[in-house]
Amino acid sequence: MTEFGVPREVRDLEMRVGLTPDIVLALVEAGHTVYIERDAGVGAGFSDEDFRHAGGQIVYSAAEAYGRADIVVKIARPSAAEYKYFRPGQMIFSFLHLSVASPDLLQALKEHNITAVAYEMLAKTDGRHPVLLTASEVAGRLAPFVAADLLRSDKFFPGGRNGLGILLSGLPGVPPAAVVIVGGGILGLNAARAFVGVGAEVIVLDKSTQKLRQFDQEFGGRVTTMFSNEYNLKRVVKFADVLIGAVFVHGQRAPVLITREMVRAMRPGSVIMDFSIDQGGCVETSRPTTLRDPAYVAEGVIHHCVPNLTASIARTTSRAVANAALPYLLNIGENGLLGAIAADPALIQGVNLYQGDLVHPGIASALGQEISSGLLEAIKRGATDELG
Repeated sequence: MTEFGVPREVRDLEMRVGLTPDIVLALVEAGHTVYIERDAGVGAGFSDEDFRHAGGQIVYSAAEAYGRADIVVKIARPSAAEYKYFRPGQMIFSFLHLSVASPDLLQALKEHNITAVAYEMLAKTDGRHPVLLTASEVAGRLAPFVAADLLRSDKFFPGGRNGLGILLSGLPGVPPAAVVIVGGGILGLNAARAFVGVGAEVIVLDKSTQKLRQFDQEFGGRVTTMFSNEYNLKRVVKFADVLIGAVFVHGQRAPVLITREMVRAMRPGSVIMDFSIDQGGCVETSRPTTLRDPAYVAEGVIHHCVPNLTASIARTTSRAVANAALPYLLNIGENGLLGAIAADPALIQGVNLYQGDLVHPGIASALGQEISSGLLEAIKRGATDELG
């Protein structure tokens, strides 16, 4: 059977954990072994004893968690400090966003012949992204809480701005905040639900008229929908108190839809939350920030661009991601990668590298690199072997 490893996340304030005790139990009951680095789950509220009770085995270093594992399960993509622990030929499950990651990560994955499966790119045949979906749900529902804090009058941001002092819901005789959401995917939908729930005025823009129709039907006209184009974007930014960037393109860098010129047209002290930042950002003035230093001011507008915002609610996020990942882990643990792809062909969409070779067309295109046909050839060989 398969040996799984769960190292402790090392990025600053990254409290999430790759597997939760209930998911460890499911893997152990399926006959697999799970090694968890000491204190890996503490930030998410899971003790080493919780993992032991679930049948996991506690190890005392990242080197051991990586070194014993056939499959390493993480949340955040590996940092440079972790490359030395990679075991040649092993598999890594994680959010990767390789199209915008530091080139040294791709180089390290190649040098160690790693098979890398990106959570954000795992897809079903109907186009849904089950693991990304859960993370997007969390981020979208968290958005109003963060936005409300950024709008507070007593908040002072580097660059010389205070929050506008606007209550999202408004009051009788006082209008609510105007929230513009660019992107009608899962994150945009959940953000709209959450902002509508607190009483904000919500406007959603998307290029898909089908998605806009779904918004109109679900919210019964309580959300204004607009087709996303340059003309409409220029219109809405002028009155937006909060602008949510929620654009995702499978395997590609997010397109820049909000230009610096549009940002300059926004009211000073208004807020941009660019949730597309983990894919490069959809706002020209966006740059990645951290949970420790989450916001800055550019062109008079407060920007919040934290790629791992959901780490601030680590327990919920860890549970949601691990739940969504479990079917893939069980499938690969039981059948190996090639057998798992045979059972679930859509799994191939999440494989970025196979034994060190870049095999995903979208990632290769985004990075300007050649794609290897190694995975497809291995699948064909496997099918030929089965036939006889």
